Amino acid sequence: MSYLAIKAWHLIWMVCWFAGLFYLPRLYVYHAMLPPEDGAGHERFVLMERKLFWGITTPAAVLTIGFGLWLLAAGGWALYSKMGWLHLKLALVALLVVYHVWCYRYLRAFRELTNTRTHRWFRWFNEAPVIVLIAVVLLASLKPW
Repeated sequence: MSYLAIKAWHLIWMVCWFAGLFYLPRLYVYHAMLPPEDGAGHERFVLMERKLFWGITTPAAVLTIGFGLWLLAAGGWALYSKMGWLHLKLALVALLVVYHVWCYRYLRAFRELTNTRTHRWFRWFNEAPVIVLIAVVLLASLKPW
């Protein structure tokens, strides 16, 4: 596969990963707003969150990282390893993986009825991947340093 084809697949899976990371915390906002006695609503959100996390977001994360590593192995590391933007981008991807795991912890907390965060907190939590997305796209596109 050519370098550009690998890069295209990396970008496609990155878009899917971010779609999941944007939507999952939005589901948490609505889930946190449910009254405690709404058992049917709770079960509906638990199902949607689980399907989104395991069916889309996590596979997309694995494929994004896999194609990114393939890009590095196919010549990207030799070309860019001495440039600071790549190291910062990789650090931001690591931060995104931490955020992904954090989303999983909230998935479990909602499923087990142990969530203590408010819908307002999740509204702010939902904004974090936006900042990372902007930074990663700017770093990869502009390649500063």
